[in-house]
Amino acid sequence: MLTGLQLQNIALIDQLELEFSAGFTVLTGETGAGKSILLDALDAVLGGAQGAAGIRLLRSGCDRARIEASFQLNEGLEHWLLDAGFEPEEELLISREWKRQEGERFSSRSRLNGTAVNRQQLQDLRPLLIDLTVQGQTQQLSRPGQQRNWLDRLGGAEQETMLQQASKAWQQWRDSAAALMRCQQDQQRSEEERVLQDQLLEQLEAAQLDDPAEQLLLEQEQDRLVHGVRLQEGLARLFGRLRDGAEQAPSLQEHLAEAIHELQAMAQLDSSLESLRDQAVDLEVVIEGLLRSLDQYGFALESDPDHLDQIQLRLVELKRLQRQQGLDLGGLIERRDVLRERFGEGGFAAAELERLQSAELELRLERDRINGDLHAARQQTAQRLQSALLDLLPPMGLVNVRFSVELLSVAPAEHGADGVRFLFSANPGQPMAPLTDVASGGEISRFLLALKTILAAVDGSSTLLFDEIDAGVSGRVSGAMADLLHSLARQRQVFCVTHQPLLAAVADHHFQVSKTVINGETHSRVSHLRDIEARRQELAELAGGEQADAYAASLLDQRSA
Repeated sequence: MLTGLQLQNIALIDQLELEFSAGFTVLTGETGAGKSILLDALDAVLGGAQGAAGIRLLRSGCDRARIEASFQLNEGLEHWLLDAGFEPEEELLISREWKRQEGERFSSRSRLNGTAVNRQQLQDLRPLLIDLTVQGQTQQLSRPGQQRNWLDRLGGAEQETMLQQASKAWQQWRDSAAALMRCQQDQQRSEEERVLQDQLLEQLEAAQLDDPAEQLLLEQEQDRLVHGVRLQEGLARLFGRLRDGAEQAPSLQEHLAEAIHELQAMAQLDSSLESLRDQAVDLEVVIEGLLRSLDQYGFALESDPDHLDQIQLRLVELKRLQRQQGLDLGGLIERRDVLRERFGEGGFAAAELERLQSAELELRLERDRINGDLHAARQQTAQRLQSALLDLLPPMGLVNVRFSVELLSVAPAEHGADGVRFLFSANPGQPMAPLTDVASGGEISRFLLALKTILAAVDGSSTLLFDEIDAGVSGRVSGAMADLLHSLARQRQVFCVTHQPLLAAVADHHFQVSKTVINGETHSRVSHLRDIEARRQELAELAGGEQADAYAASLLDQRSA
């Protein structure tokens, strides 16, 4: 329930603070006095009037403006606040403030119980707070899915549960179908690439790749063969210095033998030299081992052009495969092993494809089963809606009205597989057609009033605001609409901007909006008409004519009765 509204520098209002109660509240006043400003302010504070539309709400010449609305909490609001991370308090305060920045540029900020909130949060919260209906609101009826949403709301908690099940089933099927499509696309690409992959496997198998270090070993072997002559010459020099002697000079072995012989003779004279003699003997053994290793290396070091050609051809093949695939030798071996495994299993996830096909079929059947149950429930709800509307519309001047709810088969989605279309005819001989195509603005207004009266019996969660939905109707029809609004206010808090005295007379609370000019500036003011005489005078103004006073008094007498 809306409990209060504060405005500062909004349109023709410089300062205003209002308190509201449950029941039926009307706002009346002359055209242009600012009645709709209050509804515009509520729209703005709950996330509407963005950009230039919001700036146009501000009072001319002001650098700052503010709107604050207070609401009484109910269970639905408390759940929303907790889910959104807010701690529920005694009441819900929502404010929006504009400040001038530079030149004509303004910034605005919204708060919920003092905490900054964004527009999306306000848009999510808004349906729990207000439901605004304006005269001839074709746009609301034409909004995609709106008529289906109304039908599902009328279905109550049971239909809401079925809708949730349909949404979950559709999402599960959608995810499964997407996974299946990806697998099928992968398989199609795999089939196209299979020949290339097969050829690659044949090349890798033919290359007999086994050792990731093979290339390094081959390059070392190639270096030995290519530089064989130079290596032989080096060996000859080494043997000359170490063993054979060179240029008539003794070799290292000969020098070492003489040194050992001399150390042996000296050790016989001084035993402390025995350790040095032993070191010399050890060195002789090391030199002999080095010479044996060089002999072995020399035996293996041979010039073999054919073997060199084989090594170089092998290296060319390995480098070609690496360049072609962008992999090193270890990567090529790994790629070959992967291809072996893939082809060995029967190729390209055939078992996975079969599993995904089975899962998609199972989820699709479950989705369609739930959609079928939801369709049946909607058919029953549609019958209830048709019957209830045809009871409420004739007293409001639509004597020959015909109405039905058409369920259309549409592609399954999160809301099921039904499209919903309201068919309408107000005149005899006129075939039924989509409501938004054939109904006049006044007929749509009466239709929405009847519809929301029916919905109020199901979900009394938000305050209803009607802006001149009774415009252009006769006194008799106005009286029927007044009765309906008064009845609706027993279940929901209802506000209505009206020019009809019949409607204003049945209200529980009456606010008069007027405008005055002070020092050349126009101001709007809102007065709560609390006593019978003030209300009588306002109703007389609305009625006009010579008998207006008597008529207004009779309306209030009827209300009291």
